[in-house]
Amino acid sequence: MKKEKILIVDDSEMNRSILADMLVDEFDTEEAENGAVAVDMLKKRAEEYSLILLDIVMPELDGFGVLEAMNSNNWIESLPVIMISAETQSSQIERAYNLGASDFIMRPFDASIVHRRVVNTVLLYAKQKKLINIIDEQVYEKEQNSNLMVDILSHIVEFRNGESGLHIRHVRAFTDFLLRCLNKKTGNYNLTDSEIGVISMASALHDIGKISIDEHILNKPGKLTDEEYAVMKRHSLIGATMLEGLEGQNDNPLVKTAYEICRWHHERYDGRGYPDGLKGDDIPISAQIVALADVYDALTSERVYKKPIPHEEAVKMIAEGKCGAFNPLLIECLTENADKIRSAVNADVAKKQMRATVKNFADAVLHSKSQGASERTLRLLDYERMKYNFFAAMTQEVQFEYVAATDTITFSPYGAQRLGIEENLILSKNKDKLDNLLGADWLEKLSKKFMETTPENPEFKGDCKVKIGGDTKWYTVIIRTIWSDDAPPAIEGAIGKMIDMTESHTKIGELTEKALHDPLTGLWNRSGSREQIESRIRNFPANKYAIAVFDIDFFKNANDTYGHLFGDRVLKEVSSRVLHSTRAYDICARIGGDEFLIFLEYKTDIQPIVARIFSQLNGKIENFDLHVSMGAVEMTDEKQTYDELFHKADLALYYSKQSGRNQYNIYNGSMEDVLLDSDISEILTPVESKEEDKE
Repeated sequence: MKKEKILIVDDSEMNRSILADMLVDEFDTEEAENGAVAVDMLKKRAEEYSLILLDIVMPELDGFGVLEAMNSNNWIESLPVIMISAETQSSQIERAYNLGASDFIMRPFDASIVHRRVVNTVLLYAKQKKLINIIDEQVYEKEQNSNLMVDILSHIVEFRNGESGLHIRHVRAFTDFLLRCLNKKTGNYNLTDSEIGVISMASALHDIGKISIDEHILNKPGKLTDEEYAVMKRHSLIGATMLEGLEGQNDNPLVKTAYEICRWHHERYDGRGYPDGLKGDDIPISAQIVALADVYDALTSERVYKKPIPHEEAVKMIAEGKCGAFNPLLIECLTENADKIRSAVNADVAKKQMRATVKNFADAVLHSKSQGASERTLRLLDYERMKYNFFAAMTQEVQFEYVAATDTITFSPYGAQRLGIEENLILSKNKDKLDNLLGADWLEKLSKKFMETTPENPEFKGDCKVKIGGDTKWYTVIIRTIWSDDAPPAIEGAIGKMIDMTESHTKIGELTEKALHDPLTGLWNRSGSREQIESRIRNFPANKYAIAVFDIDFFKNANDTYGHLFGDRVLKEVSSRVLHSTRAYDICARIGGDEFLIFLEYKTDIQPIVARIFSQLNGKIENFDLHVSMGAVEMTDEKQTYDELFHKADLALYYSKQSGRNQYNIYNGSMEDVLLDSDISEILTPVESKEEDKE
C-alpha cells in the first residue's frame, strides 16, 4: 500500500533526522533545510504531501513566512501543518494558528506524542477529503439530474418552436458568463454564486409560454402579420401565469426568478418593450441579461426565417442598438468580452461551471471558520430539495427515492399529496397501505423486477393501477436501482417516478402527450394507443386482455347530408360514449377517420363486456341514426403481438360489416374461411387507406 508523504521543514539536520526516524515505519518523508526550499518544493508538487512538520525559527524564510506563502497559494486549505518549536510564548502559538496551522508540537520531542498527533491529523484530513469527494460527486450528480430536467422542460418548447436543441444551452451559458462579467465590472448588483446559478437555471424556462402559441405562428418562415405578432407576444404573460399558478411554490427562489424572466425578458431598457413597458433598472437584472442572451443566440443561430449571422456582426448589431435597447453596462460587458463569449457559449461550459461551483462549496465545507460543515451541508440539501420540488411540481410526476439501509421510501411533496400518503414511509411497516394503493399482486411483480436488476442493467419500467380516493388510474412506473462499489455489488436503494397515463394536469403535460392524442376527440391516436397497449402487454403478459375495433356505419352520409362540422360532432359524441362505457384504465383511441379502438382488461368473459359497450354506442344524434359495426379479439397467448391482435379484431369487424353491419362479432378461426370467399384484397387493405377513402 502506498504510504502518505510528509514534508519535514527544519534548519537542524538532527531534528529532521529524529522526526524522520519516528515516522519512517508508517510514512514516507522528505526534508527541507529552510522555509525557502520548502516553498519551492510546494510550488512543484504540493499535491503529493499529506502533512508538513514546520519549524518556526529558520534562516532565509521562517515558519510564519511559509504559512503566509501557503495561504497566498491556497495550499493551506488542503495541506495540514503541524508547527514544531521550543518556543512557548502564547503570541507565537496564536499567530501560527491564525495563519492556519493545525497543531503544535514542542521540543524536545516525545516519540509517542509526535506519532499520535501526526497520525490523527493525517487521518482527520483524509476523512475530510473523502467527505468532500462524496459531497462533490453527490451534488454534481443531483445537479446533472436538475440540468436534465431543465433540458427536458425547455426541449418541449423547442420541439414546437422549431429551434435548435442548443438554444437553451446557449442562453444559459451566455447568461452565466455575462452575470459573472457584470459582477466584476460593477458592485451595483452584488450577485452571489448561488443567485447566479438560480438565474442561469431559470433562463432555460424563458420561453415556456410558447407551448400555448399556435405552431403555424411559431414556425412561420415569413414575417408575422400584426395579428400574428400580437398572438406571439402573449407568450411572456402565459409563461409567467403558468409559473405563478404552481401551488405551494410561490416563495421558491427558482420560481420567483423564472417568473421575472418569463414575464419581462422582452422589456426594453428604453421602456418600449412588452408586456408592461418597464424601463431601465425597473426591469430585473435577470430578465435584462436573458433578453440579451436570447437576442444574441437568435442572431447567431439558424431559424426557419433566417440564416445565422457571424458572431462579430451580431455583437456589432447589438452594440449599435439595431436589435433593441439594453443596459449600457451589459453592452460594455458584451463588447469587452466579445472574444471570450463565443467560446463560452459554444463550449460545454455548463459542466465545467457546475464542477467549479461544487468544488467551491466542498472547499468551503472543509475550511469554513464561521459555520460548521453539517450546517452548510444542510443548506445545500435544502437548495437541492427546493429545485427538485419545483421540477416535480412542473412535470406533475410522482417522484420517489428508496434507501435500502433504512428500508425507507421518500416521495416528493407533490407525489405524496397526489397519492394521499406520507412523504416518508418505512416499507416493512406500511405494506398494507401500499398493497391498498398499488395492489399486492403488482407489488410482488415490482419486487421481482427490482431484484432482477443488475449494475449493468439497473432500470426497469412497468404499468400499474393506483387507487386514489375512489378512482383507479393507470401509472407508468420507471425505477433505477443504485448499486454499491463492493465486490460483489449490492443494491443500496433506488430512484424512480410514476407518470399518470390517464390525464394531464398541466400545459406541459398536455404538450408532451399531444403528439399521441387525437386533437378532435382527445382520445389516444393510433401511435399513442399502440405504445400504451404494447407497454401493458409487455409488463403484465399474464393478464386477460381484448381489443375491440369499430367504425360508424354510413358515416359518409352524415358528412354529405349535414356537413363536416356535423360529422365532427358525431365523432365527438361517439368518443364521449366510448369513455362513458369503459373504465378509466381502459385504452380508448380514435385510430383514423370514423374508426375507433378499445383495449380492455377483463376477468371472466369478454362477450358481455363487448355487448354492453356496443349497445351504448348505438342511438340517435339529432337526425342521424348512429349505428356501429364492431369486431373484437381475445388475447389467448401472452406471446401475441399488437399487430396480430389488431389484425384479428379488424377481420372480426370486417366480418360484421359483411354480415349486414350494425352488429358485433368476436374473432374465431372460422371467420378466416368465410372471409376467404370475399375480396381478400379489401380485407388486407391497410386501415390508413380505408381512412382516406372515408374522408
